[in-house]
Order: sequence, then structure tokens, then C-alpha cells
Amino acid sequence: MRQKVIAVDDQPDNLLIIEDYLGKSYDVITFNLGQAMIDYFESGHKADLVLLDIVMPMPDGYALCNWLKSNPITRDIPVIFLTGLESTDEEAYALSIGAEDFLHKPLSPPVLGARVRNHLLLSQARHALQNQNRGLEKLVIERTRKIQEQSDELVRRTEQLISAQSAIISAFCALVEARDNETGNHVRRTQHYLLALCEKLVRHPRFAAELTQTNIQLMFKSAPLHDIGKVAIPDHILLKPGKLTPDERLIMQRHAEFGAEAIAAAEREIGEGSASFLGYARQIALTHHERWDGCGYPRKLAGDAIPLAGRLMAVADVYDALISRRSYKPAFPHAEAVDIMRAERGRHFDPDILDCMLDCAEQFEDIARCFADPPADTTESTT
Repeated sequence: MRQKVIAVDDQPDNLLIIEDYLGKSYDVITFNLGQAMIDYFESGHKADLVLLDIVMPMPDGYALCNWLKSNPITRDIPVIFLTGLESTDEEAYALSIGAEDFLHKPLSPPVLGARVRNHLLLSQARHALQNQNRGLEKLVIERTRKIQEQSDELVRRTEQLISAQSAIISAFCALVEARDNETGNHVRRTQHYLLALCEKLVRHPRFAAELTQTNIQLMFKSAPLHDIGKVAIPDHILLKPGKLTPDERLIMQRHAEFGAEAIAAAEREIGEGSASFLGYARQIALTHHERWDGCGYPRKLAGDAIPLAGRLMAVADVYDALISRRSYKPAFPHAEAVDIMRAERGRHFDPDILDCMLDCAEQFEDIARCFADPPADTTESTT
């Protein structure tokens, strides 16, 4: 299809020159009145370029240019003014209202042809760029939509995974509570003791690298599983009302290994890609009875060879054991329990973690109060 050029001039000889020279390459439509051009476009016709004489009966060239540039359908059509005026002010004004170029009269056909050709090429390039931009915008919108859908799906799957993790941990904890009638709120208290330690140690140079927010949440979730191995201890030992014999104590101590083995089996069953959240649970179950001086069990690990999660759990677990009543001992007051633990700094406990516990001892006491065990039933039968 040939490109369409509109020419508006009240001088017929100029229109003849334009039609004769440009008609060889373009479809040329001429008008000697500006209103005729307006009627042409308002009837739905289109054009690729418009040549406008400036000095004409109203509407003159300026008015026509203003009309073209104010109309969304015609505003991108290049406008070249035809003028016999020599004033630079007139040219500046014409450019300010949207004209692309000027041709001075008398018209030179070669110059006319070159200017029209150049502006049509520029217009084509501009339209191509606009189309490309629109295509890119659509592509960006579509890609953004897909990314949002993928993000929503990832959030949904993450929420499902978190729910599954919580369900698995809750099931494990239910096993412990069903077997050990002395546990009560022990798992909840120790869980929050450990969280308090993590939040206070998060900027400590020894621990900051590991205590990311993700790892802290994993430790918090895993803490209730520290005694999961007790499900494998025989009832006559686990539920014994008094102190254990040396042989019975050795069997009881195996709950650390039993717990780690049970969690490792669950990791294998679930699959490595989904079970990383159980890694801290396994560490805590296995090492929360190790001691800083190497005299703990079951591996007799010492110092930093004990995983951080195990060292944190050791402080939480011992504190709660001291302040809790057991069949073989009374509950120690908070202050006395703190003094006992202070004496074990560098022996039972990592010194820095124990110092942290001493700094937030009041918070430990508040946690113990918040998750206190219900009073023991002392009602005696009267029959």
C-alpha cells in the first residue's frame, strides 16, 4: 500500500506542484480549505503525513495543526508547514504547537520530496518503536503475572511445608507427653528459654553466623523434641518414682541416642530435600546432655565440638530441671537454681551461653511462671 500525503493550500499552483511531484511515489490528496481536511479526518479517513500552508482563510495552518495535535487519532501524523514567511518567531511558534518541519515557498520539488521521504521514514520508525514498546509492555505484564503466580504458589507450598513440619513435631511431642507423666509444660518452657538465649546471642561474634532468623526458628521448633528418645525407655525405668540405679541410669541416658536415631529415620523417610528442619532436632536430641568439659553423654563431646543447638538446650534443660519438682527431688527456687548453674560455668555449660542466661535470668523466671505446671492433685480418698 502506498503512503498517503495530505496537502492543504489555498493556492492551486502549489497544490499542482505537490500533486505532480509527490504523486509518483505517494497517494496525494489535496484541499484548498482547512475545513475540508477536518471533514476528511472526521469521516474516518487516515493519512501518513500532512503539508499545511500557514496563511489561509480560517482555519489557517496554525489552527489546523492545533486541531491535528489535539486529536488522539491524528496527533502522531507528521506536519510540515509550507510558508512564504521569513520570521523566525513564526517558525518557533509553529514548532511549539507540534509541527515537524518547514518548507519555504516557492517550493523546490527535490527538497519537497526529500523532506517528505525523511519524515515518513522517521514516522515509520517511531511507530515501529511504539509497537515494539507496546509488545514489551505486554510481555512484561505477562511475565510479571507468571512470576506472581509462581510466587503465590511458592508461598502456598511453603505454608503447606511449615504446616507439615509443625504437624510432625507436634506428633513427636505428643508421644513424649503420653509416655512421661512428669513432662507437663517442660517442653514449652525449655523451648522459650532457648528462644530467649538465641535472641540475646544473635549479635555475639561467636554465634552470629549461625543464629540467623531462619535457624533460630528451626531451633525453636525443634526444641520440644529434645526428649523424644524417652519413648524407647522401658516404663519401669521411665516412670520409676525414686532415684535410678546405676544400671537404670545407663539405660535412661540412652534416650539421647534413641531420639537422634528416631529423628534420623524420619529424615530418611521424608527425604533430604524436605527434612532439613529436622537437622536441629536431631542435634538437640543427641547432644543436649553433653558437657562443656567433656564429661557428658552419650558421645563425651567437649567445647565447640558440641553443636550450638545442643549447648543452648543444655542450659535450658538443666535450668528447668532444677526449678521443677521431681519424684526424687523438690523444686529449687529460681535464685538457687541460678547459683547452681553459675557454679557450672565452663564445666557443664559453654561460658558465653551461661553468661547470657545469667543476664536474662529474670526472663527465664517469667517464662517458668507463664508455663508453670498445674498444681499436683493432693486429694486423698475418704473411703
